[in-house]
Amino acid sequence: MELSGNLSSKLGRLSNLTILNFMWNNISGSIPKEIGNLASLELLLLNGNQLTGPLPEELGYLPKLDRIQIDENNISGPIPISFANLNKTRHFHMNNNSISGQIPPELYKLPSLLHLLLDNNNLSGYLPPELSKMPLLRILQLDNNNFNGATIPASYGDMSQLVKLSLRNCNLQGEMPDMSRVPELLYLDLSSNKLNGSIPPDRLSENITTIDLSNNHLTGEIPINFTGLPHLQRLLIANNSLGGSIPSSIWQNRTLNKMENFTVELQHNELSNITGSTDLPPNVTVWLQGNPLCSNPNLVQFCGSESEDESKSQGPTNNKSLCSCPPSYEDSPTSDGCACAAPLLVGYRLKSPGFSDFLPYKSDFEGYLTSGIDLVLHQLHIDSFEWEEGPRLKMYLKLFPENNLFNDSEVQRLVNLFESWDIPDKPIFGPYELLNLTLLDVYKDAIPTPQRSSLSKGALAGIVLGAIAGAVTLSTVVFLLILRRHVRKINAITRKRRASKASMKIDGVKFFSYGELATATNNFNSSTQAGQGGYGKVYKGILVDGSVVAIKRAQEGSLQGEKEFLTEIELLSRLHHRNLVSLVGYCDEECEQMLVYEFMSNGTLRDNLSANAKDPLNFAMRLRIALGSAKGILYLHTDANPPIFHRDIKASNILLDSKYTAKVADFGLSRLAPVADIEGIVPTYVSTVVMGTPGYLDPEYFLTHKLTDKSDVYSLGVVFLELLTGMQPISHGKNIVREVNIAYQSGMIFSIIDGQMGSYPSEGVVKFLTLALKCCQQETDARPSMAEVVRELESICSMMPEADAITADHMFIDVEKVVTPPSSSSSTVKYPYVSLDVSGSNLVSEVTPVIKPR
Repeated sequence: MELSGNLSSKLGRLSNLTILNFMWNNISGSIPKEIGNLASLELLLLNGNQLTGPLPEELGYLPKLDRIQIDENNISGPIPISFANLNKTRHFHMNNNSISGQIPPELYKLPSLLHLLLDNNNLSGYLPPELSKMPLLRILQLDNNNFNGATIPASYGDMSQLVKLSLRNCNLQGEMPDMSRVPELLYLDLSSNKLNGSIPPDRLSENITTIDLSNNHLTGEIPINFTGLPHLQRLLIANNSLGGSIPSSIWQNRTLNKMENFTVELQHNELSNITGSTDLPPNVTVWLQGNPLCSNPNLVQFCGSESEDESKSQGPTNNKSLCSCPPSYEDSPTSDGCACAAPLLVGYRLKSPGFSDFLPYKSDFEGYLTSGIDLVLHQLHIDSFEWEEGPRLKMYLKLFPENNLFNDSEVQRLVNLFESWDIPDKPIFGPYELLNLTLLDVYKDAIPTPQRSSLSKGALAGIVLGAIAGAVTLSTVVFLLILRRHVRKINAITRKRRASKASMKIDGVKFFSYGELATATNNFNSSTQAGQGGYGKVYKGILVDGSVVAIKRAQEGSLQGEKEFLTEIELLSRLHHRNLVSLVGYCDEECEQMLVYEFMSNGTLRDNLSANAKDPLNFAMRLRIALGSAKGILYLHTDANPPIFHRDIKASNILLDSKYTAKVADFGLSRLAPVADIEGIVPTYVSTVVMGTPGYLDPEYFLTHKLTDKSDVYSLGVVFLELLTGMQPISHGKNIVREVNIAYQSGMIFSIIDGQMGSYPSEGVVKFLTLALKCCQQETDARPSMAEVVRELESICSMMPEADAITADHMFIDVEKVVTPPSSSSSTVKYPYVSLDVSGSNLVSEVTPVIKPR
């Protein structure tokens, strides 16, 4: 669809709108609170965009809302308590965002809620036991949050309608709840927590397909209750402290057909023996590596190397064509012979299925879906399927007509079924989402033009047209667009008249005409594009004097008012430091806003840390980049006039020039630091709406909206962890701070160091990583000041072996020393469970060993 820009507050005027559908675009900005005025709204579909900011409290007062999908955005802030008023809502899909704070216990009041998907966020606090009172809740999925050592409420074992409970990697502790009283339970994942005690001995639901208790602290023996579960596909209890014998009855009494597999993973426990037969039935796999029983030569078959589970791989199912068909037609599976037909193409995803292996349920799924859309079974063909992170199951479907073509009314009926979410739910398959629905050329006239636009574009001129919006709504949209265009033309003329006068007011910054910058970029040819962000595109330009510059061109939705734009330029014109990207000039005419910067030939730090980087950075280079970045930010905090909090420090906002000098860039989200009041007292923070980039945001800033200089320290600490590990801040649901902390606690620091870095001095790496973790402390006061960061980095640089230091100094000439005042901030890392010398305990006095990459 490729829509960009922001959602307009004028959406709140579409009083008859029932479906607001902006899925899978590049829309940024926040969700307008005015959407809360849409009393008729039933589907709010905003997933798969770049939305930021908090969830408006006003959304909690939509009386008819059935489904809220905001997943896969950058939404931050807490879940509003007002959401407890959504009596008609059945689906809360808010996964893969940066939502923080406590899950409101008031949500238990929701009488219709079926699916609560909040995985991959920044939630904290405790797990509300009140959620067990939800009468219809089938799926509770909270993976990859941080509940700060909370326990799993015992009442979760009383949720009679629950089909799936997934609490993976949530920093939970305490004992595992007894889930034997949940008769419909299909999927239980409590892995990667700190659960202790024994596994409850009572028998689980006979329908269960997946039990994952791996990576905990469970003790005791493996209970016999895992025997006789006819649909169990995966039993995973690896990396615990279980002892005693393994009852082979777990897998011996299973009769599997050729489509079924059963995997048992019990690696790295304290298991000493197998009770019963050691013969494995067909399609059963048992892994026991890392247990004492592997010393028994009779059990070696269970202790070999592991391989990837085939059920997780892609599963293409398309058949070879029997005949040659014209364009848009394929060999139809509805006929035994050669018959060409034109299918409808559907991208489809199961967001939280109740199984781990799809093949045994493939036939059931085909029957379920064809029944739901009123087709015959042979009209559905699953072209391919694959498992994604989550785990979620993505598939590509083809719907074939009984003859060679669907008629227009049938195409309209099928399209409406998918787009209106009218296909009934089935617990085993969980909620679904439509990824795309493609109409081939032969169906181009089947959907009326406005609706076809909503399918191919997802919107009509920036506002998704719901099927029931009607002619009145369409007229309103067209009128607003015409009015907006007219106003834009007037503003363009006004800007053009005033631009030359305005440019004279900013000393030291050159005003460029639109024509000059168009010439410098060959009329903004795509070949000159050097990057892109939420604000617009960046072009490499060559000015008439031969100098190379970077031109940041704001897109339509990111334009500021002229006064605000010139104020920002005036502020940038006063920032002068060798570790800040220099502003050369600007353009404000022809309805354009552009900033012209010095060109940084080696791109962003993020690009240089990627696996595709042509010249990997060694440790000395990374250390000097860290120091240069810290000095640039220290200048903003202490020497800029007025001082500035950057608010969006990240690896992609640190640029490298031809000598790999680090320069901090992109001050679009910056805020002025607080100034003294009339009594001479300087506040320690600025109250502001939370903005920034997920993974880099200060947790306390998230919770309190109080922006301080320590917020920038936290973000820079994340960049330091990227420099050391090469990982991204958030990837596949894993948070870099959490992952490095885990390695730090276990004394496995060197296992996570970026292999592209080459050899490095271990003592320097340990000190650098310790500093990074200090910066990333949860509590603001526990973090060092930016001056302390600079001082520590200079100290680490002074330890570098002579050869590396010379190489680094050649690229970073005249790095000035920073004199820093004593700070009252604590600089001690608060890790009571590990001493700071764990990873460096093997260091020899006065010798700095060099470690080669693993």
